[in-house]
Amino acid sequence: MSYDKVDWSDAPEAAQWWAVDGEGYAYWLCGPRADDFSLDWVQESFDAPTFDYTGDWRQSLTLRSS
Repeated sequence: MSYDKVDWSDAPEAAQWWAVDGEGYAYWLCGPRADDFSLDWVQESFDAPTFDYTGDWRQSLTLRSS
């Protein structure tokens, strides 16, 4: 499922998804990358607007279209 009111114009360039968490906060999510210092995978996220999302947070994950 995706939320059609997400405005990608101010999203970080690396953001691939937008989603709301269980507490109602929204985030831009970037793809995982290897961390050179800890030898782990890391995924960056950035605060994002909620775009007035009111649905179930588990259905909010929205893929950036190319």
